[in-house]
Amino acid sequence: MGRTKSVFFATLLLILPLPALTAVFSPASAAIAVNLSVGFAPPPLQVYAQPPIPRPGYLWMPGYWAWNGTAYYWVPGVWVLPPRVGLLWTPPWWGWADGVYVWHAGYWGPRVGFYGGINYGFGYFGHGYDGGFWNHGRFFYNRSVNNIRNAHITNVYNRAVVNDRTVNRISFNGGRGGVNARPTRAEQTAAREPHVQPTVFQTRHINTARSNRNLLASSNRGQPKVVKSNFSGQRANAGNFARTAEGRRDYTPARMNVARPAPRANSANAGERRQAPQRGGEQRGERGRRE
Repeated sequence: MGRTKSVFFATLLLILPLPALTAVFSPASAAIAVNLSVGFAPPPLQVYAQPPIPRPGYLWMPGYWAWNGTAYYWVPGVWVLPPRVGLLWTPPWWGWADGVYVWHAGYWGPRVGFYGGINYGFGYFGHGYDGGFWNHGRFFYNRSVNNIRNAHITNVYNRAVVNDRTVNRISFNGGRGGVNARPTRAEQTAAREPHVQPTVFQTRHINTARSNRNLLASSNRGQPKVVKSNFSGQRANAGNFARTAEGRRDYTPARMNVARPAPRANSANAGERRQAPQRGGEQRGERGRRE
């Protein structure tokens, strides 16, 4: 571990001025840092089922590996409210460059930009977003890649996504074993457009994951038990809402979905307590991917 720290700090000192080091290791740095780099690759992406959308207006932020200064940690996927109508989320990604893995922070914008060609699933299959679109102030959801069964949402459509890319769990772009993808012209244009930083809720969610030792790759060997975040309920109340900087309301972090042991085989009701498989949503068990 000491060697890992030395390699990391040596690399960081070469590319960052001293003031930037403080920014990188601040609590919110995982959401906004752009000059962060690590000397070894992040673990493979996790496979999980998407939890139900809490209510209309939420967009999916897929799970990913972030860095806390000494180790990778898993940020569970979660439903979030955009900072304003019309914005879409571009996920963060790791990219190989000059012998290190460089962090590219996620952001909100009018169009989805380049996210390394990483197949995060649930509409984020490497390029663009197939999970839905904005139209006259309303977001229309593609039910083939979103778990929207438990909410009353009328602005939906069903468009099968033909994923012709290799199905894998690779979590970084370039280098040995990485995804071989380059930004399209549209993605290059999106990168030059005005961006909005992650919301207060997103930053709080990231910091919650950062402080959970069970999500450290060094503790779970790249297999965290918490891979997604469920909301405790769909009803709004003063206890589970918080004001964001933009004046919008958003859910505060709820209890994360921790894997529980299976019921005992000798239980008479063991079969009844197991959750029934999701109809029409088998692809969500593979991060919403279609082969």
